[in-house]
Amino acid sequence: MTDIDRDLTRVIPGSLMERLGITLLEVGADKVVGTMPVLGNTQPVGLLHGGATAALAETLGSYGAAVHAGPGRTAVGVDLSITHHKAVRDGHVTATAIPLHLGGRVCSYTIEVVDDKGIRVASARLTCVLVPDSQNSE
Repeated sequence: MTDIDRDLTRVIPGSLMERLGITLLEVGADKVVGTMPVLGNTQPVGLLHGGATAALAETLGSYGAAVHAGPGRTAVGVDLSITHHKAVRDGHVTATAIPLHLGGRVCSYTIEVVDDKGIRVASARLTCVLVPDSQNSE
């Protein structure tokens, strides 16, 4: 693992990633894998919150796009679409982001989210634009 990989997989204190308990297991432009606990990320009736699942999907796709972007550029999500297929009440969900397109300015990823039994619970698609680091506050 390179220093850049270590930097990418560290969790920033106070970040949404930390609050949701997202752990990155594999990070690369061609594949990103991460997990998130269901406990603490539920809606009032005890089901995994769709927004938490969407945040997991966007996090993984954005990490892949950031690796592809390389030094001096960053990836900014501009479109996220997610379909929730099955409710989850406990355990963890694991997501895998695979690129659909890795361009010079735009990257798109498909993200599949499964439960502890490997059953698909959500499918997402994320599009990111790649911008110079100085523009990431816009």
